[in-house]
Amino acid sequence: MTDLFTKLKRTLEADLYAVMETKDKKHPLFKLNQYLRESEIEVRQVQRLMERQYRLKEEVKREHQTALEMAQKRKGQAEIAGSTEGARELYEYAVREQTIYEDRASRLEHMLVQIDLDLKQLEDKFTTMKQSLKDMHIKRLELMGQDNLAKVHGKMEELLEKGRVPNGKRKSSDRDSDALDMRVRANHYGMIMDTRLAAMEKEAKKE
Repeated sequence: MTDLFTKLKRTLEADLYAVMETKDKKHPLFKLNQYLRESEIEVRQVQRLMERQYRLKEEVKREHQTALEMAQKRKGQAEIAGSTEGARELYEYAVREQTIYEDRASRLEHMLVQIDLDLKQLEDKFTTMKQSLKDMHIKRLELMGQDNLAKVHGKMEELLEKGRVPNGKRKSSDRDSDALDMRVRANHYGMIMDTRLAAMEKEAKKE
């Protein structure tokens, strides 16, 4: 029995990872591994897109803040120029600039809103994809367990079958064992009979 499980262990160790690289395109593990690789690539692509969106959001936020600050600055300058004698041209310039920066800040604010919506959708999709990927990894482990269990049973049956002899004939090792037992019993019986005969012979001499 020890030899049986030693052989089985060695066989399974050799086959453990071979099943994951099987050339059988119909094997469920092959299909699952292929789908896992494709899904992992897609997850990484979505992750990179999200990182780009976060960087874009930070850049838009900086531009938005700059536009707000410049609009406020031009507004203050327009107020000063408007109350200053002979500064009509400066006043008009400051007002035009204020309008430009306010429009820019408004567009950037709408961009931020849209970016936040896009990021929310990406985050939801990314979370769903990661959960699906985790489920697939668990399914992979389940299929590996089923495949290995089938291999265990198959190898055990194969090794046990090698130990059987057709037509109900007993193996030579079993016959050798029986012969040895018979010789031991015969020797024991002979020793008893020798002892009894010696005792009988001794009694006869006394008489």
